[in-house]
Amino acid sequence: MAIDAGCPRCTTPVVVFDETAAECPEHGLVEPLWRPDVADYDHFARMITPPTVPGAGLPTYLPWPLSPGWAVTDFGWVGASSRRTACVTTTTGTTDLDGEVELSLVVEEPGVGLGARCAGVEAIDPGPSMTRGPAAVSVRAEGRPVKLWSVQPEDEQPLERAVFAGESGGRWLWLVVTPAPAALLLRDEWLLADVTGFGPQALAMPFGERRSSW
Repeated sequence: MAIDAGCPRCTTPVVVFDETAAECPEHGLVEPLWRPDVADYDHFARMITPPTVPGAGLPTYLPWPLSPGWAVTDFGWVGASSRRTACVTTTTGTTDLDGEVELSLVVEEPGVGLGARCAGVEAIDPGPSMTRGPAAVSVRAEGRPVKLWSVQPEDEQPLERAVFAGESGGRWLWLVVTPAPAALLLRDEWLLADVTGFGPQALAMPFGERRSSW
């Protein structure tokens, strides 16, 4: 399967120089976003393989355990094999109330902009949204509670998607749910597992071929 290089902040085609640098007509010099054409185990294993520089890795989160009928349908990472600055996973399934539901989880260093791209917001980082009132939802990432605030996407229909963001371990954690009403699934604190330590367990994860709109 092919793997594409793109801009982490938009869908504009880029000129790739190497695994650490690409030129985007909209955003200039960027670290490329690496994203396979089809979600499969081989590329997923590449994403969750620890980088060559110790301590330069990122957690790769999935809601765990995956509910029956749900599958990993999209993923990608920003950065090189030596150091990753962002990663995203998308899982897709169905519910009785909402039909097909898509959930994207982004972990990134400040200033990357991949979370904002998936969320459909202009700002690179959540910024002021983090200080407006109480947190909207809470998840548990690797057993630790993480509070997430609601972020309003630009130019979206009210029911298009729901976006939440917060800070976890010094990085941004974004959670994007499509359609927006499916965010009610978060009323019970979700458990997020870092699958970088799964090893052979990752073989049993279901993969699907539906690529996300982000």
